[in-house]
Amino acid sequence: MKLLYALKNPSSETILEPALTPAQRTAFERSLRSWYEQHARVLPWRNVRNPYRTWLSEVMLQQTRVNAVLEHYERFLRRFPTIISLALAPEEEVLAQWSGLGYYRRARMLHRTAKLVVEEYGGELPSTSAGLRRLPGIGTYTAAAIASIAFGESIAVVDGNVERVLLRVLGLPETSGAKMAEFLERTANALVPRRNAGDHNQAMMELGAMICTPRSPRCAECPVFALCRTRGEHPTLERTPMRSERVRYALTTRRKQEGLEVLLQRRPMEASLMANMLELPQLSMHKDTGALVLLEEPLLRVRHSIVGTNYYVEVVGMATRRDAGKHALRGDAMEWVPATKLQEVPLTGLARKVLQRMKLMKLPSGMPQEVPLLIGRGGRASAGKKG
Repeated sequence: MKLLYALKNPSSETILEPALTPAQRTAFERSLRSWYEQHARVLPWRNVRNPYRTWLSEVMLQQTRVNAVLEHYERFLRRFPTIISLALAPEEEVLAQWSGLGYYRRARMLHRTAKLVVEEYGGELPSTSAGLRRLPGIGTYTAAAIASIAFGESIAVVDGNVERVLLRVLGLPETSGAKMAEFLERTANALVPRRNAGDHNQAMMELGAMICTPRSPRCAECPVFALCRTRGEHPTLERTPMRSERVRYALTTRRKQEGLEVLLQRRPMEASLMANMLELPQLSMHKDTGALVLLEEPLLRVRHSIVGTNYYVEVVGMATRRDAGKHALRGDAMEWVPATKLQEVPLTGLARKVLQRMKLMKLPSGMPQEVPLLIGRGGRASAGKKG
């Protein structure tokens, strides 16, 4: 079946229509629906007509793997089962429940918008994509997802997975620019059925996530293979390579009558990332500033990725708060936190990862607890000399 695709020149501003004939659109929608009914993953936010839960899941899934969201989604809902409970909670508690998902601006905006919904909308989200877009932090994609999945509005949800499916079906290379984005949105909307739009949108995203993957797509299992012009990978734009950076943090504990405490440091309120979150004190890596000279192996080495950078992290055991403060990049805003309270404070994702690996926090289910807490043995350090 030959497709009528719509671009004369992908690099030009000229876009023609239609992209698919009516018969092709019908065949596409039916094949996709049948495949989704048989192969959709069982996820806790599916088959639930609850606008708040749909909103929460879509925000969590932005730039985050599904497996990471699964760990946090139900825990977050147990603490904040409704928009009202979320709106009434202090921000620090919201951030604590979000800790580990990263991109903490999402949590702050979710909290702020929940307050607005309670104050001005009686605790109920608007039922249309147009109404939802008027709320802060809810853009075109999220508004369409909530409106179609929770309220049944016939509107397309276009994320990276959906764009990739459409480009491959149409035989087009990945192209930047507003004209291409508008074209793909029109094409996606032409495929959305009047009924069960939410299932269709989830099927499109599922197809891109599980079958029509960025690399090595599983074309033999694709329900719309007969309609696809590409049948494999398609030309894509060059991606900016990840940066690499080596960093070092201090891990200091003390034993009090009430139990073990961990020394943490609060990030500045004006920080561009993870403002006001708690982390381990970061240490200087430069020898000319009196930095540490490691006498033994660090307690722990981990890799952690944040916004285009791979951080190669060394965790050094420091005996006292004074030692940690002496060699930290910042000497302020340090505080002792009981190990039993670590789940309740807003930790950065890296701090959470380290504390879990060091058995100071409970690991996610299914992960082996391999690394013992050996502060004062491994990773011992001495003061470097200036100059």
